Amino acid sequence: MDKQHRKNRITILVIFAMSVIPFGIAWYLAKHPDAVRLGTNHGELISPPLVTDAGEFSGADPFSAEHIGELKGHWILVNPVAGECGETCRVALHKTNQIGLMMGKDIARIRRLALLFDNKLPLPAEWREDGRLLKAAPAPSLQQKITTINPSPLPDGSLLIMDPLGNVMMKYAPGYDPYQVRDDLGKLLRISQIG
Repeated sequence: MDKQHRKNRITILVIFAMSVIPFGIAWYLAKHPDAVRLGTNHGELISPPLVTDAGEFSGADPFSAEHIGELKGHWILVNPVAGECGETCRVALHKTNQIGLMMGKDIARIRRLALLFDNKLPLPAEWREDGRLLKAAPAPSLQQKITTINPSPLPDGSLLIMDPLGNVMMKYAPGYDPYQVRDDLGKLLRISQIG
């Protein structure tokens, strides 16, 4: 009898725990929403996206001025360059080149853009030789919009992703992993019906 009594007590405790534990977990997650990372993207989603206009970009060299229209209708990997392009900036530009190459058949849907906030500086030789890198200076209105994403100037080596409609919708901190960007961009390209 004592053995049966103990078995019944354990069964009641298990049923009680099965009903209370989920509520306890739900309460904890409601109080600490940062405890669980939702979504599968690696970059930081910009919400609401930063809406840009094609007229807010002006080509910084003859090649870019001629091809600036390619910004419309393509996914753009934007490398903000605040001043002179140092080692961090060059590594970031190399990473965006590698991301484009890793995209395989979707390479035609992607463009790269170096957004030069100080377009009076001379362009490095490797930029002039890169036939897939557009160089553009932002209009003052675009510079103002970018401060809504980041109050201080965007650090060298950071990355922005702009959709084919001109919406800057995702950003990555300096030192980003190009494989993670490739994964995010691959998902966006699979879902996207445009660009």
